[in-house]
Amino acid sequence: MTLLWLKAFHIIFMVCWFAGIFYLPRLFVYHAQSNSADVDAQLQVMERRLLYFVTPFAVLTLIFGVALVHLYGKVWFAASHWLHLKLVLVSLLYLYHGYCFKLLADFRKGNNRRSARFYRIFNELPVLILFAVVILAVVKP
Repeated sequence: MTLLWLKAFHIIFMVCWFAGIFYLPRLFVYHAQSNSADVDAQLQVMERRLLYFVTPFAVLTLIFGVALVHLYGKVWFAASHWLHLKLVLVSLLYLYHGYCFKLLADFRKGNNRRSARFYRIFNELPVLILFAVVILAVVKP
């Protein structure tokens, strides 16, 4: 597979992953605000389906990203300091994604202790990281 195809698939799967990462915490906001058992049940289904739908996109983003680094080689990797910071930020996104599973379990068990305000702030974190990652990948400061 050529470099450009790897880049294209890496970006496609990243965009698909982020669509879910942006929407899931918004569902958590609505869930935290709800006092209805019917709405609670519906949101639990939506949250679970969305998280399990976008998780393969996160995995494929990682696979194609690793393939790109491998194709560019060790010398390029060692010299690409911008990439090291990008990888730290991307690692935070994977931790964020994993934490969403914990939050999902808390809602399922009726153990949510977080406010809608917490989830609104939580919803903005991947946006800020995305800005930084894109700037690092494009500008390569």
